[in-house]
Amino acid sequence: MSAPDRLFTPRFFVMCGFNFVVFLSAFQLLPTAPFRIRDLGGSAVAAGLFLGFLTYSSATTGPITGGIVDRVGKRRVLLVSSLAIACFSLLYAVLPSYPLMLGLVVVHGCFWSGLLVAASSYVTDIVPPRRRAEGMSYWGMSTIFAVSMAPAIGLWVYDHGGWQVLCLESAALCLGMFTIALTLLPKDTPHVVERAAWSWSSLIEWKVLALSVTMFLYSFGYGGITSFVAMYSEASGVHPASLYFTVFSVAILVTRPYVSRLGDRIGHKKVLVPCLALVVAGFALLAVGGSTTMFVVSALVFGTGFGSAYPLFLGHVMRHVAPERRGAAFGSIIAAFDTGIGTGSMVIGWIVQHYGYRSAYGAAAALALLTVPYFLTVEPKVLPPGTPVHS
Repeated sequence: MSAPDRLFTPRFFVMCGFNFVVFLSAFQLLPTAPFRIRDLGGSAVAAGLFLGFLTYSSATTGPITGGIVDRVGKRRVLLVSSLAIACFSLLYAVLPSYPLMLGLVVVHGCFWSGLLVAASSYVTDIVPPRRRAEGMSYWGMSTIFAVSMAPAIGLWVYDHGGWQVLCLESAALCLGMFTIALTLLPKDTPHVVERAAWSWSSLIEWKVLALSVTMFLYSFGYGGITSFVAMYSEASGVHPASLYFTVFSVAILVTRPYVSRLGDRIGHKKVLVPCLALVVAGFALLAVGGSTTMFVVSALVFGTGFGSAYPLFLGHVMRHVAPERRGAAFGSIIAAFDTGIGTGSMVIGWIVQHYGYRSAYGAAAALALLTVPYFLTVEPKVLPPGTPVHS
């Protein structure tokens, strides 16, 4: 394979390690925080607000942090965000009430968006353009490895060591993120560009933001899965409570490299649309029933569709974005994605409390049905044929 198409480089593996630690820390905290809020007297709605506030904050600031990343550098943002999140983890350990937790997580979300945008745009710069979906897919596997084990670890630590121990462990992992980021080259990207003026038009990639509503429509249900599928398992007598996360992660690990490689070869758009249909089916299966079999089948179907949709979407969009605008583009994508997760976490929490889990995931499936018609309608308008392809 020629050097320009070489995917597996030392910097690529460093970023995989960084990403693994990021999500190993986050996905111990996120599925466990609702239990902590419940123990402090909060309702199901309040439990859903933790992830909701985090992702809303991340979504609101994502387009802005994306522009900042383009200007001050990815490595600097990774270092500052890692230290900040370590501090937040320590503060969660000592907060005595859930309203204080919900207040702190809003600030947490600002740095979370910076972390995600900087890491994603850094990796996009170092993967070969002709293997972009495949490269982002393999990089995303580090997320899946982390997510497959983190909830089980987090719930075990919470049950046996308590909330404070879990928060201390999360902070230690964040310091590990900082250490890994220190090894990155100070020079983020070989592209030399003029620094754009600070303005809304230069900070935000508006066309990408419009198309990314597609991600809002299907990440809505994912927010409900992240916050409540463990509780749904517990209420349905499905054990262990982390079963859905584990099967979901295995499905992604098995299918994602092949599906993403297919997208690079025949066209990302052609493969993305069937993946969005699988996402809808995954939510619908959860709405049908809460048996162990239904959980496993839903996790397999949802994992196959959801796990490949994200890198395929990125691979398609980034072909139309100039290198110096990737931070802004990722900020717009994360804004839509996190808004969906946050809205889903809060709304599904309300539906769970008033109508039950099956109705909640039925609502998620109904909204996800809109993804395909929306994408097919908007994509030709914001990414018309003939748009220059950037490397």
